[in-house]
Amino acid sequence: MSHVNARLTVHGRCLIVDRVAAGRPVAHVAAELGVSRQTAYRWIRRFRAEGAAGLPDRSSRPKSSPTRTSSEREQAVLAARRSVRFGPLRIAALTGVPARTVSRILHRHGVPRLADCDPLTGAPIRAARTTANRYERARPGELVHLDVKKLGRIPDGGGWRAHGRSEQVKARGIGYDYVHVAIDDHTRIGYAEVLPDEKGATAAGFLTRAAGYFAGHGIHRIERVITDNAFAYRNSTAFHRP
Repeated sequence: MSHVNARLTVHGRCLIVDRVAAGRPVAHVAAELGVSRQTAYRWIRRFRAEGAAGLPDRSSRPKSSPTRTSSEREQAVLAARRSVRFGPLRIAALTGVPARTVSRILHRHGVPRLADCDPLTGAPIRAARTTANRYERARPGELVHLDVKKLGRIPDGGGWRAHGRSEQVKARGIGYDYVHVAIDDHTRIGYAEVLPDEKGATAAGFLTRAAGYFAGHGIHRIERVITDNAFAYRNSTAFHRP
């Protein structure tokens, strides 16, 4: 899995290496993948020095953290939370550890928020709002996500936000645009088109063109697609036709 802020996945870095090795200019390859030349050169240098093992992300954790709270103080914070079930401010008053540090310690050890716990027993009663368990398919093309975003068209000269909710603006009725989007789950390569509707035939044509776009980026076979329950995806014969 790539770093949360990484612009490229390992697959994208391999594409840089392969295309440059095939004789393509580095600047052109970088532009195609949406990164700077400096980024492209960095991955090329790392590949030449370490091979494929140099392309995955390295840990950004520092080698040492001399100012980190000691394990003894962390255990004191955790013990206070278990015994009195207070929030960070009151635990800070009991232990002498700053409230912000208390919050980080509780988060680091996976302690749920008080609002998510039973007030009598302290047992978690609600699922966490976030999860550390992210999924990513093992290979490009194994799963492609499809979706459509419906956007109201804006008339020339602006809509009601510019002119107010007058009858003249309301009566224009210029309709909607539909942004069809396809994203490969493994590489996060995306393809989008703005189309006039979200009918089954339109969605099927978009998927065909998206497959061609992915093939141009090294993803030659789409094994599965995942969608929501939109009518075009679930009930259209045009979309399900082989």
